[in-house]
Amino acid sequence: MDKRIENLLLFIWTVALVATLGSLYYSEVKGFTPCLYCWYQRILMYPIVLIAGIALFQKNSRIALTTAAFSLIGSLLSAYHYTTQKISFFQDHAGTCGDVPCTAQYVNYLGFITIPFMAFVAFALIFTASVLMSKRLKETR
Repeated sequence: MDKRIENLLLFIWTVALVATLGSLYYSEVKGFTPCLYCWYQRILMYPIVLIAGIALFQKNSRIALTTAAFSLIGSLLSAYHYTTQKISFFQDHAGTCGDVPCTAQYVNYLGFITIPFMAFVAFALIFTASVLMSKRLKETR
């Protein structure tokens, strides 16, 4: 396997693992109950850890489309969730989404970094790495 592809695969796995551990820290250690959108984001992020981890172990670089699909959907969901937290029009029309309102902001670092923002960054990084990996695969064929 090309070293650049292997590094991208390792990057994808690392970002997904850090995002997964971060979400578990906020819910299990800090006691923050995830809202419905947070659960959907978890459903999309957690499998990437397994998919990328197994692919890294097997040196299988053919997962780029899978990780790109999961991360694209996750980034769109995270971006929407972030807008419901930060833009008043969306806050007013958000409604409820389970036991915890999706507009709740457990953390607000520097006035703009919330949990959905962090999830968006992780998904965007994974998507970018997946696209780069796919392009590199095409070049090496």
